[in-house]
Amino acid sequence: MFRIVKKEPLNPTVTKMVIEAPLVARKAKAGQFIILRASQDGERIPLTIAGYDREAGTVDIIFQLVGGTTMELNTLNEGDYLPDFVGPLGRATEIEGLKKVAIVGGGVGCAIALPVAQALHAAGAEVHSIVGFRCKDLVILEDEFNACSDKVCMMTDDGTYGTKGLVTNALEQLIQEGNEYDEVIAIGPVIMMKFVCMLTKKYNIKTVISMNPIMIDGTGMCGGCRLTVGGETKFACVDGPDFDGHLVDFDEAMKRGAMYRDFETHKRDEFCNLLDKEAK
Repeated sequence: MFRIVKKEPLNPTVTKMVIEAPLVARKAKAGQFIILRASQDGERIPLTIAGYDREAGTVDIIFQLVGGTTMELNTLNEGDYLPDFVGPLGRATEIEGLKKVAIVGGGVGCAIALPVAQALHAAGAEVHSIVGFRCKDLVILEDEFNACSDKVCMMTDDGTYGTKGLVTNALEQLIQEGNEYDEVIAIGPVIMMKFVCMLTKKYNIKTVISMNPIMIDGTGMCGGCRLTVGGETKFACVDGPDFDGHLVDFDEAMKRGAMYRDFETHKRDEFCNLLDKEAK
């Protein structure tokens, strides 16, 4: 059992939890993920490690309330326990040798981008962070990005905070200003990562993206997280989650990611109805 040490709402739809998991914390690296269950009979879901403290033996997770399982997870509080918290899984983000990097995060994907930015900063790299949200109310982790970045571009779709526009607008401006990046690392909605890669391909800048497709066992056995990368089938759980963004078939990934949208909506509504009945 894994104790919830801290629970903190970051915005109306995003929650951060700190989980007591010393064995996971001992091995965790930026870019890796865990698989957890919120209850003994619950669904297994993957969540990227958003931070860790090896001395305290804790691991941070940040999740968005989008489905039945994340809503169930959000009903737990400090002092409660998770029955399963397995990891670290996947391959860590490769940062060795990088001197100047642009980190692009979109929405809750910023929670995944942050530990990568922190790791690069700790390794002595120059870090330019571009983070985008729909509006001011959804902004998360601003202070944390400021602490580990040499430059931060805050973007919102509606202009209610930072600069109005898309993350690709800010990235192209930085490139045109003469910034020469060893690599761009983009993490967020698949459509966002696709357009970041279209932009960086034009400028011939290596781009790494983090994929989080449908996943079940996290060991490469079920095949649920398969992607087409450079014309070959890859599994996000063991070959990734990081891939060369210029080789990923984004259209296929988006199509597969939408396969269970109706089912997810049904499970979310089912869980909401259960909460309503319990409240009565």
